[in-house]
Amino acid sequence: MADLTPTQTLIPDQAIPECAQAFTERIHGLLDGQPKDEATVAEALDGMDELIDRIAAALYTVASMLVGEGEQSIRLVEEAIANADISACANPVEARHSSRRALCAAALDALTQRDPLSLAPPQGLQPASSCIDEDDLDSAGVSSEELQTMIAGPNRDRVRNWLESLPIIVRTIFVLRAVAGLTTQETIDQLKAHGGPAASAWTPDALRELFRQGLCSLASHVLQEAR
Repeated sequence: MADLTPTQTLIPDQAIPECAQAFTERIHGLLDGQPKDEATVAEALDGMDELIDRIAAALYTVASMLVGEGEQSIRLVEEAIANADISACANPVEARHSSRRALCAAALDALTQRDPLSLAPPQGLQPASSCIDEDDLDSAGVSSEELQTMIAGPNRDRVRNWLESLPIIVRTIFVLRAVAGLTTQETIDQLKAHGGPAASAWTPDALRELFRQGLCSLASHVLQEAR
């Protein structure tokens, strides 16, 4: 993604759906070169159209988990809105999923630019004995709703610190699967398309193995918090 000055935007006016116009104006106003955290972004988006408000907040959460909080994540949200198929804004589920796929693609591009090898599957990966046999969030004893509460609740900094402690590829897979809600195949497709040549060898088994590692770590984190 090309570097832009604070007065530039990734989204041309003619490409903006009518229902997303207010969102674009608000979020472009955040590109002032000043530090941003999630609370600042949420305050700026407060009171917007309900669908765009929810989509924007979710996109920034995913972006910040993948590349860190700040203006890079804001620009990734802009790029996702520009590229996602939300023009009709008539189906919230489709709009949300399309925008998250677009956001994840842009974030993976950014991670690959930082380190071309960061999204490659580990060499010689073998199934390991773990605390979780299935590759779904419920296996960690956490529902999607509970995870969203953890991410946005008063202890969100602890969750962020836990995520940052994970190896980058485990964190990336966890965020794409558990937070963005992509399927195993969608995640593999995203990695192969946006993770550079080093990511071309991903398989469903390898992806599930690393997702289980992330889920086991989450289960351990939840247990420690409960204590």
